[in-house]
Amino acid sequence: MKDAELVYSALVVSPPGKVSDALTELLPEARCTPVKTVTDAASARRLLAEIETDFVFVNSPLPDENGVRFAGELTESGGTVVLLLVRAESLGEIDERVSRRGVFTLSKPTSKPALAEAVRWMRAARERLRRSEKKTLTLEEKMAEIRLVNRAKWALIASRGMDEAEAHRWIEKQAMDRSVTRGEIAAEIIRDSDSQQGKESSHG
Repeated sequence: MKDAELVYSALVVSPPGKVSDALTELLPEARCTPVKTVTDAASARRLLAEIETDFVFVNSPLPDENGVRFAGELTESGGTVVLLLVRAESLGEIDERVSRRGVFTLSKPTSKPALAEAVRWMRAARERLRRSEKKTLTLEEKMAEIRLVNRAKWALIASRGMDEAEAHRWIEKQAMDRSVTRGEIAAEIIRDSDSQQGKESSHG
């Protein structure tokens, strides 16, 4: 997917007012859809228990809490990018607290251009997180393949009398000769082994 085609889901957590109106107007233009809005942290928590979202905008203070701790909690999900809007006089103190948790901050009153720039930074951060998620998935897949190959090697050792090095070379050669992954070869070996064990059990 090309960058121009990327879209992001967004949640605006804000009391009714200018900030909420500006975000609701801006976000669709910034390739954000769907855009959901709630007015307090409790409603946001209930919604986020049911859905995942790329961006969350928290306009502090909220009716039921100041929103600072809530903004920090949101980054624990890993893939969510959070922007916390705070009064200018509190920006330095709050930014010191939340930036360590990966929360972006923006002072208010703000402007539509400033919000648009913040969204651009959030898009960049979300893509960086997305790449990190893919790398993690790739690592998990590699670890799963290693575990599968190890199981297959022990099956070959048991059924064909190979030693571990011979079993490893046999799997590697089969994968190369057939232009498939080691994991696919290992899965076949394990299926055959399980099938053979099942036949022996039924005959026994």
